[in-house]
Amino acid sequence: MTVLKKHVRGRRGVMAAAATFVAVALALPVSAAQAAPADPPGTFSTANISGAPVAPFASYRIPALVSLGNGVALAAYDGRPGGAADSPNPNSIVLRRSTDGGVTWGAQTVVRAGVTGSPKSGYSDPSFVYDEEAGKVFLFSVYSKDQGFGGSIFGNDDANRQVISAQVSESSDGGLTWSAPRLITNVAKPGASASSVAPGDVRSMFATSGLGIQLKYGPHAGRLIQQFAGDVRQADGTNAIQAYSVYSDDHGVTWKRGAFTGTQMDENKVVELSDGRVMLNTRAGGGYRKVAISTDGGITYGPVTQDRELPDPTNNAAITRVFPDAPANSREAKILLFTNTASQSARSNLTARVSCDDGQTWPFSRQINAGTSGYSTVTRLTPDTFGVLYESPGFTSMNLARFDDEWLGYACDDVNVLDSITISGARTDTSRNLTTTPYTAGQAVPYAFTVRNHGGGTSAVTPTSGNFSPLVAPGAGNCRYLALPAAGSYDCGTPRHTVTAAEASAGYFVPNTLWSSTGDSTGSSQVLGTPVPLRGGIQAGVGSVGGATIVGYRSDGARDLAASPYAAGQQVSYTFQVTNTTSTTLAVTPTAGNLTPFVPTGAGNCRYTALAPGQSYTCSTPIHTVTAAEAAQNYFVPDTSWTVTSGATSTSARLLGAPVNLG
Repeated sequence: MTVLKKHVRGRRGVMAAAATFVAVALALPVSAAQAAPADPPGTFSTANISGAPVAPFASYRIPALVSLGNGVALAAYDGRPGGAADSPNPNSIVLRRSTDGGVTWGAQTVVRAGVTGSPKSGYSDPSFVYDEEAGKVFLFSVYSKDQGFGGSIFGNDDANRQVISAQVSESSDGGLTWSAPRLITNVAKPGASASSVAPGDVRSMFATSGLGIQLKYGPHAGRLIQQFAGDVRQADGTNAIQAYSVYSDDHGVTWKRGAFTGTQMDENKVVELSDGRVMLNTRAGGGYRKVAISTDGGITYGPVTQDRELPDPTNNAAITRVFPDAPANSREAKILLFTNTASQSARSNLTARVSCDDGQTWPFSRQINAGTSGYSTVTRLTPDTFGVLYESPGFTSMNLARFDDEWLGYACDDVNVLDSITISGARTDTSRNLTTTPYTAGQAVPYAFTVRNHGGGTSAVTPTSGNFSPLVAPGAGNCRYLALPAAGSYDCGTPRHTVTAAEASAGYFVPNTLWSSTGDSTGSSQVLGTPVPLRGGIQAGVGSVGGATIVGYRSDGARDLAASPYAAGQQVSYTFQVTNTTSTTLAVTPTAGNLTPFVPTGAGNCRYTALAPGQSYTCSTPIHTVTAAEAAQNYFVPDTSWTVTSGATSTSARLLGAPVNLG
């Protein structure tokens, strides 16, 4: 339910005073926000939060960003003297702290200081892991002496200046003060001998910069995970760059290492999926990201595959859940956000992508920065704001992009975002066989809404109109909740929709309601749910036909619909993403629909005669011409039919896309 229109959003007062720092450099002002890279909807701003490098630093590299709740956020990056060189350059890790969700930032401090001269030492590549249960944040980094990643020898004696080391520091006061560095090289870099090397020994390694995670679901809930990349000795005597997790089950008192995974894995990140599995997503050669899945909380990972929907120029990227506190297996928990430089040839075109299905497909994207961007890292800064910290051209600054859910423009089935409130809905009589017992005009369809408060305070949530009854106050059975606490949720299963003759003829109806919230979360929004099939043979939202997953979306997402609504006769561009999830080659053929060009024969159709296993294709030619009735109701429903053939077997289905907002 993420189709929003006429959305009025309220802002809470978050301009809290910044904390006082004991700084080794002068406080640096945040530059004025730059223009958004695309038009509305939503809000977007960028700011240079580091300023130009201040002596002794000549450049800033390698962003890390974490939110600690209540508006507190930490941004860390390398301060590199003499240039932008990696370790063993005597780099330092510097930090800025925000108390208002990334709007303003305190003075730059040095958390881990490098030492120039002889003997030199340095700290590089910061990554945060936040333990929400214990209220502690950990800072991982490289600790180098005479060698960096390329020159380190085997062995894990931290006193050996030819060995690269791994350090972790911790803070229990929201990043104001930090413990002394603790070296965990013996965990992250197994193999004590430089002369007698065994399979599984690690020559060199580093913690992947950016952000690690804490698991929330299942038997490993509470586990802290930080990803590493290492140059690992193989059984045949060769070396390979592999990914692995370093994890803690006791709030960082002890750390353990997981199994080595894949080859050419390099900098890698993880995200917890809706069912508690862990997805690894890594920088790799070949022009695309690689992924693997763990079912044991990040200790081991399954087969490594290439994700052809995520082009990448071999650059560090970031992945997170859009709703970090969503309950397990909920619709919200399946929604992921990924940022990288979406190019196969250059570190440019920094892009945010959204997946609605635990990373199986990535149908929604918006460009953050068209030019050179370098590394990026992403986190939700406040209940209604994301932050992406990324490198600038020439490594002269750290830029922070801040935007809300509406700017992302995603439309995941049955999840509507109203400020920091999510509203989802579904037909509840799922045991009814719609093929043998279709709904007819006059019958009532039972429906339930689930409302969750992802904000930090109490809100009142009120439905004000809609095609359900009971729904709106006054009277029993309405879906109003006058004091929904932070992290609270409620289910409302009383609504019923009465099928009209036109809906029975069409075979579906569209849940159409208006909601408002006041208090901590303030706003109003019209909520269009995924079409509800009324008879068999119809799928809604993301469809699966004969092993092909088909998802569609409006592709002119930059259009400001409030200022320029679609009128009758105007054309809406639409895109389909089709993925072969089987182990055989498929022929995919659209056979009917309210889009053109779309159906063979003729140029621009969306047919694919030989789609290889695991591969996908994008068809961006379809156009929908808005009718007068659609313009009056402010939406249309993409209604298409497809046939998928594997050998002598063909499967057909009618697919209904999420309603497309027209104004």
